[in-house]
Amino acid sequence: MADILPIRFQEHVQLQSLGINAANIGFNTLTMESDKYICVREKVGEQNQVVIIDMLNPTSPIRRPITADSAIMNPSSNIIALKAGRQLQIFNLELKAKIKAHAMPEDVIFWKWVTPSLLGLVTETAVYHWTIEGESGPSKVFDRHQSLTGAQIINYRINNAQNWMVLIGISAQQGRVVGAMQLYNKDRNVSQVLEGHAASFAQLQLDPGSPPNSLFTFASRSANGTKLHIIEIDHKDNQPVFQKRAVDVFFPPEAVNDFPVSMQVSKKYDIIFLVTKYGYIHLYDLETGTLIYMNRISGDTIFVTADLDATSGLIAINRKGQVLSVSVDEATIVPYITNVLRNIELAFRVATRNNLPGAEGLVLERFNICLQSGNFSDAAKIAATSPNSILRTPETIERFKQIQVPPGQLSPLLQYFGILLEKPGMKLNNFETMELCKPVLQQGRKQLIEKWVKEEKLECTEELGDIVKQFDQNLALAIYLRANIPAKVISCFAETGQYNKIILYAQKAGYQPDYPYLLQYIMRIDPDKGSEFASLLINNEGGPLVKLEGIVDVFASLNMVQQATSFLLDALKDDKPEHGALQTRLLEMNLLHAPQVADAILGNEMFHHYDRPYIASLCEKAGLLQRALEHFTDIYDIKRNVVQTQLLNQDWLINYFGRLSVDQALECLNEMIKVNPRQNLQVSVKIATKYAEQLGPEKLIAMFEANKTFEGLYYFLGAIVNFSQSPDVHFKYIQAASRTGQIKEVERICRESNVYDPEKVKNFLKEAKLQDQLPLIIVCDRFNFVHDLVLYLYQNGLTKYIEIYVQKVNSQRTPEVIGALMDVDCDETIIKNLLLSVTGTIPVDKLILETEKRNRLKIALPWLENKVREGSTDVNVYNALGKIYIDTNNKAEEFLQQNQYYDPIVVGKHCEKKDPYLAFIAYQRGQCDAELIRITNENTMFKHQARYLVARRDAILWAQVLSIENPFRRQLVDQVVGTALPETLDPENVSITVKAFMAADLPNELIELLEKLVLDGTTFADNRNLQNLLILTAIKADKSRVMNYIKRLDSYDAPDIANIAVGSQLFEEAFTIYDKYQQYVDAIQVIISNIQDVDRAAEYAEKLDQPPVWSRLAKAQLDVMQVKEAIQSYMKAGDFGNFAEVIQVASRANKFDELITFLQPARKLIRDALIENELLFAYAKTGKLADLEEFITMPHIANVSSIGDRCFDDKMFEAAKILFTSVNNWARLATTLVYLHEYQQAVDCARKANSTKVWKEVNAACVENGEFKLAQICGLNLIVHAEELEEIIRVYESKGNFSELIQLLEAGLGLERAHMGMFTELAILYSKHKAESLMEHLRLCWQRINIPKVIRACETAHLWPELVFLYTHYDEFDNAALTIMSHSGDAFEHTAFKDVIVKVSNVEIYYKALKFYLEEQPLMINDLLVVLTPKIDHTRVVQVFQKTNNLPLIKPYLIAVQKINNLAVNNAYNELLIEEEDFKSLRDSIDTCSNFDQLTLAQRLEKHQLLEFRRIASHLYKRNKRWKQSIQLSKKDELYKDCMETANDSKDAEIAEDLLRFFIEIDRKDCFTATLYICFDLLRPDVILELSWRHGLNDFAMPYLIQVLRDNVDRIEILEKANKERTEKDTEREKQDAQAVMGGPLMITYGGPPPVQQMGMQQTGIQQPGMIPQQTGMMGMQPTGMMGMQQTGMQGGYAGMNGF
Repeated sequence: MADILPIRFQEHVQLQSLGINAANIGFNTLTMESDKYICVREKVGEQNQVVIIDMLNPTSPIRRPITADSAIMNPSSNIIALKAGRQLQIFNLELKAKIKAHAMPEDVIFWKWVTPSLLGLVTETAVYHWTIEGESGPSKVFDRHQSLTGAQIINYRINNAQNWMVLIGISAQQGRVVGAMQLYNKDRNVSQVLEGHAASFAQLQLDPGSPPNSLFTFASRSANGTKLHIIEIDHKDNQPVFQKRAVDVFFPPEAVNDFPVSMQVSKKYDIIFLVTKYGYIHLYDLETGTLIYMNRISGDTIFVTADLDATSGLIAINRKGQVLSVSVDEATIVPYITNVLRNIELAFRVATRNNLPGAEGLVLERFNICLQSGNFSDAAKIAATSPNSILRTPETIERFKQIQVPPGQLSPLLQYFGILLEKPGMKLNNFETMELCKPVLQQGRKQLIEKWVKEEKLECTEELGDIVKQFDQNLALAIYLRANIPAKVISCFAETGQYNKIILYAQKAGYQPDYPYLLQYIMRIDPDKGSEFASLLINNEGGPLVKLEGIVDVFASLNMVQQATSFLLDALKDDKPEHGALQTRLLEMNLLHAPQVADAILGNEMFHHYDRPYIASLCEKAGLLQRALEHFTDIYDIKRNVVQTQLLNQDWLINYFGRLSVDQALECLNEMIKVNPRQNLQVSVKIATKYAEQLGPEKLIAMFEANKTFEGLYYFLGAIVNFSQSPDVHFKYIQAASRTGQIKEVERICRESNVYDPEKVKNFLKEAKLQDQLPLIIVCDRFNFVHDLVLYLYQNGLTKYIEIYVQKVNSQRTPEVIGALMDVDCDETIIKNLLLSVTGTIPVDKLILETEKRNRLKIALPWLENKVREGSTDVNVYNALGKIYIDTNNKAEEFLQQNQYYDPIVVGKHCEKKDPYLAFIAYQRGQCDAELIRITNENTMFKHQARYLVARRDAILWAQVLSIENPFRRQLVDQVVGTALPETLDPENVSITVKAFMAADLPNELIELLEKLVLDGTTFADNRNLQNLLILTAIKADKSRVMNYIKRLDSYDAPDIANIAVGSQLFEEAFTIYDKYQQYVDAIQVIISNIQDVDRAAEYAEKLDQPPVWSRLAKAQLDVMQVKEAIQSYMKAGDFGNFAEVIQVASRANKFDELITFLQPARKLIRDALIENELLFAYAKTGKLADLEEFITMPHIANVSSIGDRCFDDKMFEAAKILFTSVNNWARLATTLVYLHEYQQAVDCARKANSTKVWKEVNAACVENGEFKLAQICGLNLIVHAEELEEIIRVYESKGNFSELIQLLEAGLGLERAHMGMFTELAILYSKHKAESLMEHLRLCWQRINIPKVIRACETAHLWPELVFLYTHYDEFDNAALTIMSHSGDAFEHTAFKDVIVKVSNVEIYYKALKFYLEEQPLMINDLLVVLTPKIDHTRVVQVFQKTNNLPLIKPYLIAVQKINNLAVNNAYNELLIEEEDFKSLRDSIDTCSNFDQLTLAQRLEKHQLLEFRRIASHLYKRNKRWKQSIQLSKKDELYKDCMETANDSKDAEIAEDLLRFFIEIDRKDCFTATLYICFDLLRPDVILELSWRHGLNDFAMPYLIQVLRDNVDRIEILEKANKERTEKDTEREKQDAQAVMGGPLMITYGGPPPVQQMGMQQTGIQQPGMIPQQTGMMGMQPTGMMGMQQTGMQGGYAGMNGF
């Protein structure tokens, strides 16, 4: 029992693992207002952030870029409050909207959410409240007391009523932390100052029947000790008095300076959670102040806490970032108090107050003591508050009832009930409910029961409802609803008239009532409600609950035609195919009696599945031609009606044709025009127009032409021609317009249409010989028939139309007209005059083309010269003039050189064959490069070409002509060099030409050209660029000339040329250039880098003796590793600037002595750390430790630690030891001492260094050398870091030191900084190397291990019990169950398996468990099925056991679940009962549960050898209305009583009469008489009389006949009385109706004519529309036979009303 803990402890998350900086985990930067959110302010780089951690998803923190002094999250909503200076803001993060903002007049030093909608703000002087609701700002609540001045405010709290507040602060005084609190009461506006560190408000219910007491609890640490105070505030008269508590708070010896920092009160358990600075948790009972438990939960300071709503515990955060929680363990707290604290009274109080287990025996003992001592009040209280209701049993109630109490005193039973009813959340069980309600109902106080039901104080059952129903049906209904008794609920709905709720409830409850019976019942009582109920039955969302035909039959049987129509309209609104017969029935009824109603129904197009031909004929007879046409499909019927257009709406008729087929529509149109063309032509044209596309214009045209209605054809085509794309339509329209004289329309179509066949139209217009030739001109102009047009007009003497055409219609066609006139040999003067007469625009190019084709270009010369005089700049005009001048040799060269408007290419092409020079002039003017090059090449005009190229300055053109592919390149180059360039004086021409030669890669030609320009004394001889180019060209093409050019020329760019020479491997030439121009450093550089002769360079340096030259030489010597010579050269140059490279090369060459020689003077001139560092390292490298120690004792700037690291890396450990010691580098010194095998000193240095890396190195060295005690010291400092734990384990395991590793981790578990990784890795090590200790470790520490990781380790180690334990505690119940079944030999335990299997989520595991039990634990399988019953599929379970023939094994299970009425269960159970021959149970089973194949079972049982089973078969046939089979089976077994009852239940007279005949045949007179009695209502008297007379059974039938006669007499008396009353009423009605018969309305809404008028109409046989009788009252529509009954009297009426 000592291992029992009353609490549950859990680590939820580690904030540092979420990326929270440890520096930001503190009181000033982290807030937690509830267990829902944690808010942290951080600074990442230069950006301020607020991190919000949702505890429901802690691994995904939300980071927002917010700059604020403080941020607190709302306790329940995604709302954040921000404070920056004095500015306060509240934001809704979910809606991304600002809620409120306010600027405070003073600084807010502390704030907190005191409720989800209220902020508490604390300033230096006062406390404010600020609500997030409304627009108001913070309101002042009270002023701060002066005793809190200077104190750090750590908390502020208010009670639930918000009338008590407490402000808590701490301050350092006299070497200790002093707490100060200001307790303020809002109602009295007074404050009280208390000494305290933590406080909270709470409520405690001392007595079950009284309201809770308000308490204030606080803890204070004074100089005299620490106390916890619990006092009552706001005491009320109806509350018991709470005695003030003050108890000492204990602190262990190691925490003598500890003090309280936080307090939370569990509302569920009434337990105080007190947290101290050192991480201790104290649990105190709120009522008594008794200490329940105390332990340390954190090695780091806990600085913030909050309520944990999920478990009514406490959640806290410590400085390390651990989020911890502590909760009460309901299963262990009472046993802990009982067995560990030995406080029986406290255990009793806690158990009864919080309904916790563990004190059942104590409660029973006290209850019995109270009863025996006569303390019935306490006994009732104990029974009512007993944990887990262990005393709330029928036995307890009986014991209370047996107690005799004196008069005037309240009985214990009533006290018991009173406590239960007054206790919040308490509910009476079934026994208590029945025992309480019976006397209350007898006293007539049903309102109490109603109140208790609403408050859910009673357990509602069918038995309770049956009792209450006798007094109040509505209250009983409420009880049945809560008890889920569907049959009783529906019965109450029907009895109370709540018909609309029946279906809703039945569907919700999954219950199927007898709807037909309910409908009949409701219709009989309230027809209006019955109609509504019928609609509900049909319109049910899950499908109709009753067949529609049956409901209609009900209406029809009551003659309610109007109601039937209304109902059918609603019921048939979905227009389903299966309702076709009902649709026909509805329309027929209304067409015969109310055509207007039928017309409205058809007009709404509600139905589409009725008998359309039949309805169409009815519509035609009723005069509804429109509806008839809508339904007729036969063409003869349609034509018969459609020609009567005067009776049809024209718009409707037009739309109607859209429904017809093409053939039908054409036939109908033809019929309409043929029958009455004058009347029907207009509508026919409209129809043809609208449906032209569907019917086909060709067919419609043929129809109109066949009927010779050209006018109709014109109007029809006129309507469609603008939209038609048919050539024939357009042509026919032109024909029709021409024939009807519509010339303007012909002209319009010819101009606008693009559809007609132009050839066909042209020919038609020629043949038509119209007076106006404009349509023909338009067609020929549009479709390029100009030649035909001119020919036609010229030959027919219509020349004026030719002039009109070119002058007014289209001058653009003038060229074609001129060409056509020339083709017909028209006079040239006429053509010229016609051309000059055209004022419009004439396309010159086309005109020239037409004249040139016919070699008559000169004919256009007057017109062209006229265009020039008009100032035309058209290129075609000048092209034509140029051609004419060239052809006539009229100043052609002058025109080509001076005119700027002609096209050089066109004119030049014209000149090529006639005069190439003229072509050259034209191409030169237009810069037509390609044509010019071609013509000059072809005619060897290279001099002209060269001059053109030099002047043209086109690099692309130069590239083209200087290409190697040009066969004329040599001739061209000669002309350029010999003629073109010498002639030019423009440097740009020379430059571009030279560049062109360079680009063409002609170096030799270029050299010749440049030598001529530079060396021959031309004006370009001193040109720097040309000299550079000459040298560069020589470098590229002829290197032997370079040295000569360098020496002869003086104006070139020496440095650039030298660099290019070096790049071209001309090193001597480059050296010559540098030496010639006194650039000695560059000269020696060429010797060193290019010639690569260091000795020659040394000689050159000796010759010059210049420091820059020595420096460059030294660098070269250094590069070739001549370290000594390089140092000497540097010394001669006095240059120590390249010390870094000297150090690098000397170090690489291991020349440290020479390096010391260089560094010593360099140190004097240059103050650089590198020099001193390398000098120090050189001393160490040469073993001069004395010089090294002397150096570090003198002033220096060397980096001693860095040199020490280098010495350490080079294994110069003694030198490194000296260096590390001088700078107190304990970390590196510890490592160095390890290599010197001084382990104890290494550990001491590591302790001083306190570095993880050092600890790791020292630990590894100690492990390597077997120093495990020292290794453990190091390891304890490492394993507290989770990231280092894996490496430590690897080090130990790699050496095989498993025991030492386990000892290390076991020692580390007691550390304050022990973390989850340590517990986890120790568990894994146990699984590998010490399995016997694993289970104990898991039981103690399972909450602090990484369960998934340990699970994998246990799987690898095959530790199945431990694996099951882990799966169970990780809520992986599926895997736990599978593991138990897979390894049952090690892991199976029946009780534990039951606990696991009910929690799995994969239902397939249930069935695997059943198979597992069937194979290994068959005797316990029913126990397993008990717990699995709510979760498994019973059908599947039955199938599983049927396949293995093990159904008898689960018989108890089948009995238990049969109440759900499952088909498979019922069949299986019935099968077992048949095999066991238990007919009684089988009969009970089939009567109780009906969900099985009854007929199959009956067929099987009817052949059973036992009589009772055959009787059950007969019973089953009877239940399934197989009356004859049931009776036949009973006859075989001579069970005649069963036969009689079956015949009576069948309600079939024929069956009953057949049974009588059977009894007569077997001579059973007694059975004959008994059948007459049992089946009295079914038998027909005439049949009975005949049988008794023929078989001599009159005496046996006489009682039956006497009873029949008596019933008939009574029936006749009733009918006579009813007939007399009805006759009187009819007579009175006839008198009233006779007075108003002449003025009676005949509208469809009229309720119907008087009976006398109807009678007359029926007698004369006249039928008048609208005169059919309508619904009249409850009887609906009166049939004709009923009118006859009024005339013929009662006898005739009775004969025709068998169904009345």
